[in-house]
Amino acid sequence: SSEVLEAIENVIQDVLKSLAQKRAPVLTLANRSDWRNIEFKDSVGLQMIPCCTTKQIRIDCPRSAPKFALMLKILSMIYKMVQSNTYATKRDIYYSDTLLFGSQSVVDNIINDISCMLKIPRRSLHILSTTKGFVAGNLSYTEEDGTKVNCTCSATAVTVPSNVQGIKNLISHAKFMLIVEKDATFQRLLDDDFCNKLSPCIMITGRGVPDLNTRLLVRKLWDTFQIPIFTLMDADPHGVEIMCIYKYGSVSMSFEAHHLTVPSIKWLGLLPSDLERLNIRKDVLIPFTKQDQKKLASIQKRPYIACQPMWKKELEIMAASKLKAEIQVLTSLSSDYLSRVYLPNKLQFGGWL
Repeated sequence: SSEVLEAIENVIQDVLKSLAQKRAPVLTLANRSDWRNIEFKDSVGLQMIPCCTTKQIRIDCPRSAPKFALMLKILSMIYKMVQSNTYATKRDIYYSDTLLFGSQSVVDNIINDISCMLKIPRRSLHILSTTKGFVAGNLSYTEEDGTKVNCTCSATAVTVPSNVQGIKNLISHAKFMLIVEKDATFQRLLDDDFCNKLSPCIMITGRGVPDLNTRLLVRKLWDTFQIPIFTLMDADPHGVEIMCIYKYGSVSMSFEAHHLTVPSIKWLGLLPSDLERLNIRKDVLIPFTKQDQKKLASIQKRPYIACQPMWKKELEIMAASKLKAEIQVLTSLSSDYLSRVYLPNKLQFGGWL
């Protein structure tokens, strides 16, 4: 905490120095969304290069002055929370002054900018993100406040903890971990008692694009148990994108890649080649939209696809067919095909990439 306080004090000192010298204060931020500032490392994923391009938030520029003020406002809130050892969610910060902040996304973006500027992970700033992910299966742990949590598979899942760093005493006999893209598929597998039928496993869903806590939990479980991790995604560009976030990270959070990515994650399904192999009827597949084509073309150009020849092939199959499929498409074969046939066969005979 002293490191966080010191980092904030340094920023404020620079502002005061500029004012004393009658110069307009400036906050310098790394360009988080620029691919030129990103390098791909097989062992880490997407990470920010040390000497990246920056942008300036100036107080004397009408376009950036409001952002400058909001950054100072949130810095002062973080400073108070660290000093008093209290925590707040990003939502709490937004609702402390909705008129001032305007929208939740403005707050989210500024918090990420501050984290990147101070070079301090977001959870060390005493800001928790609201969790939307679920975890189930062969796992128990103790939360920071001493609450014991048992995720043993039942019809209900456990919400991913909001302070993943604080959980301890993790115990599991799971043989593998399965990351499921969508909540509906996750719930279906829970209903089919998938976690216990095949062999003990841990299932996680970020319910679409994963939030920070879900990604932190996947990483923590990998660090603790070192068991294989598989992903079950829709066979569409959006599903591939989500899988890449878990495996290689995202451009906007590349400054935190070391805590968030798990490059050993495997693509279990739904593979574009599976659709042909299983003779899925064309009438249950969905034609690509212009947006899908654009997204797929952008993924194919990414640096990590070059080192994944098998993935490259699958993306080419998808691009050639211009068709996409949701995991639910397997119910056209039989209602429990996913848990009874598809997943057991894949896991037993090594049908992943």
